[in-house]
Amino acid sequence: MSQLITDLSVFNNEWYKPGGTSFKRAMWYIINKMYFKSSFPFYGFKRFLLRLFGAKIGKGLIIKPHVSIKYPWKLIIGDHVWIGENVWIDNLALVTIKSNACISQGATLLCGNHNYKLKTFDLMVGAITIDEGAWAGAQTVICPGVRMGSHSLLTVGSVATKSLEEFWIYQGNPAQKLKKRVIKS
Repeated sequence: MSQLITDLSVFNNEWYKPGGTSFKRAMWYIINKMYFKSSFPFYGFKRFLLRLFGAKIGKGLIIKPHVSIKYPWKLIIGDHVWIGENVWIDNLALVTIKSNACISQGATLLCGNHNYKLKTFDLMVGAITIDEGAWAGAQTVICPGVRMGSHSLLTVGSVATKSLEEFWIYQGNPAQKLKKRVIKS
């Protein structure tokens, strides 16, 4: 019995369209490197740049240094969102972060993966939604197609491979329901 093996020489990603022109993508690469991946501290200017490149940004976004955003034109952010240091938003698909959500330092929002079951290792993409008041803890990974429900919490170092229910705390790899999230006044 012969077994098929991965053959990356036949990988074909032509179907994927990142949006924007090649010039716009090149310009964003430079802007991202200069102002987002760097220690540049000015939130207002970062909000301006994101909007300039097509992101839909609410008021009060805090975006710390050393953040990487692949395609701002595939990004929607609500009001009073916090994005911590070293966050990577690998938004091959739409990423929506709703109001009062927090993405802590070192978190990764990963919209793409490859189909390991196919010889051709096809690219697979899925949108990510972080609902109102949800919190992705430090060093977490949110996988393609995941929705963090309203006020859900993904604890430090956890990996969300499936959507999280609202007002629940999740932990582990893969993340499992731990307990209800109770918010006190």
